[in-house]
Amino acid sequence: MAELDEKAGKDKKSGKKWFIIAAVVILLAGGAGAAFYFLKHDSAKAEKVAHSEEEEAAPEELYYEMNKPLTVNFPDNSSIQLAQISVSLLVAGEESVEAVKKHEPMIRNNLLMMLAAQNADNLITREEKEKLRAAMLQEVTTVLKKMTGKSQVKELFFTSFVMQ
Repeated sequence: MAELDEKAGKDKKSGKKWFIIAAVVILLAGGAGAAFYFLKHDSAKAEKVAHSEEEEAAPEELYYEMNKPLTVNFPDNSSIQLAQISVSLLVAGEESVEAVKKHEPMIRNNLLMMLAAQNADNLITREEKEKLRAAMLQEVTTVLKKMTGKSQVKELFFTSFVMQ
């Protein structure tokens, strides 16, 4: 009978031992999971903050409509005698709008000279209009870089394109 009491005592000790080990493993796993969650959550929050700071640092994009359309007469031997083109610019920030306003006379002059040098018969196709748009954007960029040292003009758009 003494032997049975001794075996029962060992089984109780052995059961307690496994219970304690299991509890420690569960607590460690729970702690590791919680640490992973909070670290992941904090890094995601930091990434969102960094992304919002980048957005705030980037200037707002604005449209600037040149105040008058560009009007050009073509030579008499051309099938098209007159072109009237209205232009809008997409710029980065109010500072760029002010730079365009300040240098608009030079920009208009250069764009008018460029338009007058075009073969009017070629301006009928979309491809040629796209080439002209790209060349005009490059000219605006060149003028602003020359006058201000930088250009933040993103795009140039034709808002009206009339030829007769």
